[in-house]
Amino acid sequence: MAAVDNDVMQRQELLAALDALLQPERFKDYGPNGLQVEGRAEVRHIVSGVTASLALIEAAIEAKADAIFVHHGLFWRGQDGRVTGWMKQRLSRLLAHDINLFAYHLPLDAHPELGNNAQLGRVLGLQTAQRFGEQDLGCLGEAPLGLKDAQALAAHIETTLKRPVTLVAPENKAIKNIAWCTGGAQGYFEPAIAAGADVFITGEISEPQAHLARECGVAFIACGHHASERYGAPAVAAHIAAQLGLKHTFIEIDNPA
Repeated sequence: MAAVDNDVMQRQELLAALDALLQPERFKDYGPNGLQVEGRAEVRHIVSGVTASLALIEAAIEAKADAIFVHHGLFWRGQDGRVTGWMKQRLSRLLAHDINLFAYHLPLDAHPELGNNAQLGRVLGLQTAQRFGEQDLGCLGEAPLGLKDAQALAAHIETTLKRPVTLVAPENKAIKNIAWCTGGAQGYFEPAIAAGADVFITGEISEPQAHLARECGVAFIACGHHASERYGAPAVAAHIAAQLGLKHTFIEIDNPA
């Protein structure tokens, strides 16, 4: 998944292109979107990944990247601001190798074609008919033909994403409307129920959702935070790289969460 390395882009031009595509100003988010760590001024090669972990940074260094594009960046609202431990390790490697770090959280979830929700829908064969929930991040659509109940849908997700899922569902209840929102979106379960969903797909489940699923008769499927959000970052980075004539490489860092 890479474009031909045939051009050089100024860092600020790349940032402007990403902002124009993802429109971060539209969102109330949990941390800063855009350029989080400034590196070299010229960019030829973008590495994309889900999270700005040390493993991804080291892999990007090995790949001779000029920029890293991720969903989960380094800085979050309310975190300890001291540069020690793991934060020092990650920042020191980025700064030593002059690599730019771009991170977009909710804007990357929400993009209607390239975002995490749209891309998970594409992978699972789901089409969005309407949006729901805070900032319209949730997606709702009809179940594809052949997926008659939540058990069949869970099996389809396990086969497609190649990982086990957590399913809380009534036995053999027919499903018509499927809602989904990637990552840690278990808080969108009640809005999904209100929107008419028969089943809700997200990355994580917390204690209250199991009770709600049983009491409301709406199935809940948790397929993994990372597993549900591994498609948006490479889709956006590949699109921008092709648009600007840059090289792009997606690097998968496995995460069981």
